[in-house]
Amino acid sequence: MTRPRITLLDYGMCNMLNVARAFEHAGADLHITEDPADVVHADRLVVPGVGAFQDSMQEVGSRGFGDAIRRYVDTGRPLLGICVGMQILFEGSEEFGEHPGLGILRGHVKAIPKVTTANEPQRVPHIGWNHLVEPARGRDWAGTLLAPLKGRDPAVYFVHSFAAQPAEPADRLADCVYGGHRICAVVQRGNVMATQFHPERSGETGLDVVRRFLET
Repeated sequence: MTRPRITLLDYGMCNMLNVARAFEHAGADLHITEDPADVVHADRLVVPGVGAFQDSMQEVGSRGFGDAIRRYVDTGRPLLGICVGMQILFEGSEEFGEHPGLGILRGHVKAIPKVTTANEPQRVPHIGWNHLVEPARGRDWAGTLLAPLKGRDPAVYFVHSFAAQPAEPADRLADCVYGGHRICAVVQRGNVMATQFHPERSGETGLDVVRRFLET
C-alpha cells in the first residue's frame, strides 16, 4: 500500500522534529524541503510555524516561499497550516505592529484579550489543553478536517498569544473558549486547512487530525 506523500515546509520557524514524527507515526511518506521549487509539485503541503508572525513572514519571503505557497493553493491540492503557519495564511497581523500575511484567507490576526468576559485578568499566552467547539454559527464537522472528532468533545494543545479572526464566517471550522472569549482554533476553505493548536502535541486526538489530512 502506497503511503501518502507529505511535503513539510522548513523555513526555520518550527520544531520540525515533533511535526515530522507525528506525520511519520500517522503513516506519511515525509519529505522536508527548504526549496520553493518543491512546493508547487507537492501532493500535500504542511506549513508549520512557531514564534512571531513578522519573523515567520520575513523568513517565508526571503526564502521565496510566499509565491510558491500561493501557486500551490491554486492547484487545489491540500494544504495544512499549523499554529503560526495558520496565522500567516491570513491578510495580516497586529503582532508587534501591522504586518502583511500571505492573503490566502481573508481576515487578520489579533491579540488574545488579557481580561476575561467578566473583566478579570487572564494569562496570555494561552497555554495548555482546551476543548474544540463548533463555531457560534454552527458549522458542521462532517466531511471536514475535524470529521473524526465529531461528537467527542476533543481537547487539544495550544501555545499562542494571538489568534486569527476570519472575515468569512464560513471559513471558521472550530473555536475554543478562553476566559469566556471564543477564539478561532481551526479554519477550512476548500483545500486550505489550518489549526491554531499543535496536532503534534495533542496526543491521539492530534494524530486523528493528521490522519484525516492524509486522507484528503
